[in-house]
Amino acid sequence: MLYPIFDYLDRVLDIPGTGVFRYISFRAGMAAVFSLIITITFGKAIIDWIRRRQIGETVRDLGLEGQTQKKGTPTMGGIMMIAAILIPTLLFANLKNIYVILLLITTVWLGLIGFLDDYIKVFRKNKEGLKGRFKIVGQIGIGIIVGTTLYLHDDVVIREFSTPVSVESGVVETPAFQDVKALKTTIPFVKNNELNYENLLGFLGESMTPILYILVVIFIITAVSNGANITDGIDGLAAGTSAIIGLTIAIFAYLSGNAIFSQYLNIMYIPNSGELVIFASAFIGACVGFLWYNAYPAQVFMGDTGSLMLGGVIAVLALTLRKELLIPIMCGIFLIENVSVMLQVSYFKYTKRKYGEGRRIFLMSPLHHHYQKKGIQEAKIVTRFWIVGILLAVITLATLKLR
Repeated sequence: MLYPIFDYLDRVLDIPGTGVFRYISFRAGMAAVFSLIITITFGKAIIDWIRRRQIGETVRDLGLEGQTQKKGTPTMGGIMMIAAILIPTLLFANLKNIYVILLLITTVWLGLIGFLDDYIKVFRKNKEGLKGRFKIVGQIGIGIIVGTTLYLHDDVVIREFSTPVSVESGVVETPAFQDVKALKTTIPFVKNNELNYENLLGFLGESMTPILYILVVIFIITAVSNGANITDGIDGLAAGTSAIIGLTIAIFAYLSGNAIFSQYLNIMYIPNSGELVIFASAFIGACVGFLWYNAYPAQVFMGDTGSLMLGGVIAVLALTLRKELLIPIMCGIFLIENVSVMLQVSYFKYTKRKYGEGRRIFLMSPLHHHYQKKGIQEAKIVTRFWIVGILLAVITLATLKLR
């Protein structure tokens, strides 16, 4: 909302200082600061409001140490995260940017699905919450919106340069270029690292390519969203991990939206993607600010309102930046948690069918509960997972030059 105002003040009225809004770094910094202020300053009031309405966590007895003490802890704290993302983005981002619009829709859409799930758990006293098939339908819905937009919208392009960008004597030489519609993405650790979905799926026919691309988008959004949801099992784990991933994506967004840096690092230049740095900064601020109250011992839980939204937003950010194939590395914690559940369930069913009794690979799944069962302190588990998340982020960023 402020962006067009300051743009007018700068271009038309030429008021000194108003041109600072043209700089992505300034607006990103302001978005992060405002996001932190919203979560930290108003967080206590929101927690008290939730507590007064007795919106507390219903805890199933899983035999975990310290679990019963969590009963009654205010939940649905994801509301404050959503507010801390939306308000700074609305204030500082260019709201005409298609990528920003997609991220705003994703935040609200998945936040509402998570809110409905939490509402059923808390107010209807149904521990199962929203039925899984309805969650999937909601995730498929946003997947169709995102996939269709990325495929059809005229502003979703990549820029191909016929000559490299060069800088001599402090002057940037602008090369010849062409903005093209292409379903290209980035393959990590591979020379000439661009993959074109149209070439990969072309043998199925031109009419099938958009359908299959949209199915890929749906799968990615659903998988990452559910991965974040599963990871949100102990204090600070999902929020901290998401902040690390958000910082990684913010770096990619800044580099991908800058012609000089993208050419130097040999990564895809995506016009207008620089605006995603503002959204990503608000996202990071919301996660870090939420940790102020969610770190062990948690004063509030994000609930599905927050966790489904976090994963979905990360997936859409990666898709818009053509970095979705980096998700298994970048979101490695989510992947490990997801895989641990799938392995546990599959192995239990297999052994029950074969031997008459179900056996387990882990003491409990997801993986963080396995370590809790082994008697490791909750805060130590979270810290170690964060360390792994940072290492995965470093590996992800290393792909910039490993070509």
